[in-house]
Order: sequence, then structure tokens, then C-alpha cells
Amino acid sequence: MSDTKQAEVTNLTTASYDEFVGQDGLTVVDFWASWCGPCIQMAPQFEKAAELRPDYNFAKVNVDEEPQLAARYQVSSIPTLAVIRDGELLGMAPGVVRANELVQALDKLAG
Repeated sequence: MSDTKQAEVTNLTTASYDEFVGQDGLTVVDFWASWCGPCIQMAPQFEKAAELRPDYNFAKVNVDEEPQLAARYQVSSIPTLAVIRDGELLGMAPGVVRANELVQALDKLAG
């Protein structure tokens, strides 16, 4: 049996957000909505990226259920990814990103 961290994507709420993104290391947050076609396309790519890089923290925020978080980051289009390291926002990018492109970008930021 391996000791490696299991990949998972955490669904965040306003109550759980600050503690989750304040963790040490790299955190990626996907701002999305269930009615958004590109968000639905992004979901399997995001999950695959989480599997490829289980040492990073992956989370999703449903903008319809958590509008305060979307407003906090001025999310104007979805999907939008926010990349946070050690609690500090490094950047945000709207649109669908393929899993391999996402992990390559994250690896550069983590390194």
C-alpha cells in the first residue's frame, strides 16, 4: 500500500473557504455553476488534474450557492480558476483548461 495523499476535490462554502485556501502549499479553486456548459467541460479536466497532482489542494466553488466568494474575487465569467499559494492569491484565469496544461502551469508556480 502506498502512503501517498489521495486526490480529491473539495466543495467549498463561505464558512470553509478561508481555512481551506489558507493551507500551506498550492491551492486551485474552480469557480463554476451547474448551468454553465464550459464549466461542465472543465469538471473532468479539473478532477484529472487533481489525480495527477494529489499534493496540491483542489477545490470548487459553486457561484450560485456562494455568490459572496465569487464577488470577493470579482469573478465575472465562469469557469474561472484561482491559484493560491500559502494563502496568497497568485492569479486567476477564466475558461476551460486541459488537465495536462493546468498541472504544467501549477508545477511552474510550485517550483
